[in-house]
Order: sequence, then C-alpha cells, then structure tokens
Amino acid sequence: MLEKRIHGGADALGQPLYDFSTNSNACGPCPVVLQEIQATDASHYPDPFYAELRQAIAAFHKVDVTHVVLAASASEFIFRISAWVAQFAHRQQRTARVELPVHGYGDYLHASTAWGLAASESPAQADLIWGCDPSSPLGEPHMRLAERVQDLLPTQTFVLDGAYRPLRLDGDLALSDHHLDRVWQLWSPNKALGLTGIRAAYAIAPAGFQQQVEQIEGLAPSWPIGAHGCAMLAAWVRQDVQDWLAESRDILKRWKLRQLAICTSLGWQPGSSVTNFHLATPDTAHMAQDLATLRAQGIKLRDTSSFGLPGQVRMGVLPPVAQDALSQAWCRIKDKR
Repeated sequence: MLEKRIHGGADALGQPLYDFSTNSNACGPCPVVLQEIQATDASHYPDPFYAELRQAIAAFHKVDVTHVVLAASASEFIFRISAWVAQFAHRQQRTARVELPVHGYGDYLHASTAWGLAASESPAQADLIWGCDPSSPLGEPHMRLAERVQDLLPTQTFVLDGAYRPLRLDGDLALSDHHLDRVWQLWSPNKALGLTGIRAAYAIAPAGFQQQVEQIEGLAPSWPIGAHGCAMLAAWVRQDVQDWLAESRDILKRWKLRQLAICTSLGWQPGSSVTNFHLATPDTAHMAQDLATLRAQGIKLRDTSSFGLPGQVRMGVLPPVAQDALSQAWCRIKDKR
C-alpha cells in the first residue's frame, strides 16, 4: 500500500469552511482566469504540441520557446525530472543522489524514493538538488541560495521550485539572471491565482540544456495538460492578471498583519515569513485534539509534524472573517479546559 501523503485542503470531512491549511491566494480565484476557464471548450483535444501556449510562456519569461517544458502539475514534473536523473545515472551504472531541503514539499522525497535516488552525503555528490524560494512550510528564503547555485557543477541538476514566488510579500529572490540561467525554474501558478483545483505547470530550462529538454519531454505522456489547464496558463501570462496578482499581494499584506496579531492575542507564537503563509506555535498541550475540534467546526490548520516540525501549524493568510472565526473557536476550546 502506498504511504499516505499528508496535504492541506479538502479531507474526509469535505472542504473546510475556513481553510488555513493551504497556501492558496485567499483573494482568489482570479476573476479573469476563472472566466477564461469557465468559457473553455473542453470538447476537443488541445494542440498536442501546445505551440501557442509555449510561445506565450516564453515571451512572458523572455526566453526562447525551446526552454519551456510543460507539465501536468508541479508534482508531475518533480517525478519526471527525478526519473530522468535516475535514468542518466543508471546508464553510468551508478545510483543517483539527491539533495533535499531540511524542511520541504513531501513530493521531493516521494519522487526520489520512487526512482531510487539516494541521499547525497555532500553537496558535490548530488546529481539532483531541490530548492524552493520562498520555502514551505517556513515561508522564508532558501538558505544560501545564491552561494549554492554559484557552486553548481556542470553535471548537477538544480530545480528551483517557484510555487510561492508570485506570493512573496516581502523582499526579492536572491538570484541574478546569471544564476537563474543555471537552474530549472518550476512554476505552478494555480496557488497564486487561487485555483489549486486546476492542475497545470511548466518549467523553464537552464541555458544550453536543449538535449536535456528533449529527453525530459520524451518522458511525458501525450497531452499532459487538458483544456482547462491550458486556459489557466494562457491567462496567467496576461498583464491584467499580473496586475490583479499585485493588488492581491497588497491585500494579503494587510490581512497577514491582522492574522499575526490575532495569533499573538491567543497566546500563540507566530513565526516570521515573507509569504502569504506562516508558522505558528499554538498554546496547547493537546495539539491533535484541538485541531480535530477546530476541524469539526469547519476550521482547518496544517499540523507541520509531517515536515519535521512538531508542535507547530502552518497557516495560510485568510480574510478577517476567517481569522475572527478561528479566534472565537479557540477561545471556546480554552474555556472548556
């Protein structure tokens, strides 16, 4: 039986009324993108080569279209590039090695395990290196990111997961264009657009990696992205959508300040972050029981034990009505003790 994978969002009780457990943009869904998706004709196959979509993405990132690799989702690309690294090492009659973040998205490890990648004992030994900036669950910049990229060997593959780059509320990515030309940039805009139910993503390949792009493309099935995913990615690169995203970040900044203040008022210890989510340490000795009680009242938080951070929760920034509901529910829990 496959190991159970822990995620935020809907569960056996359905969709929570107030879902702090995901990192989706709480200002969404983006109205423009939602309208495009709802108007999509799903009665036909997409172009199997996705020519128009690839061109639009390439123009958005100011790269040649040959740098664009489409994926069914970020998770699908994580598994696919892990497979490619494993196959390359196998042809050399050795075991591929991977460098994982100390705390990070579980599919990095799941994919590495599925394809037999071993943990790297030193940075120089890693064939595949995963980075995420800002990271999850911490919501902080990747430690020593520029230094790690600068020290890359020609034989190493570095994937920079940009799932939360569009939702960065403070600061900038600490990589120059020169650094970015050396890494794979993985983009999954559904979180930024508040449309996590639509699965579609893409990667921008490093400069000079055309042969690797062709090999990784060769590992993909036909039509990895359906019509609705195509509509989301095509809308993502539009200026009006980027303008909406910028406005939503301003709103999220205000909501975040309020949410951090509420956590403090409850006796919780909120963590620092540069994103629309943050960690917090609730004032409780009964974490599992209290989270279950909250969930029964329609409020879900993400226990970070699966990230190796027991005793804490990851909280997406939600509107004031959700924050107030959490505060009131927590006070009721404490009053019963």
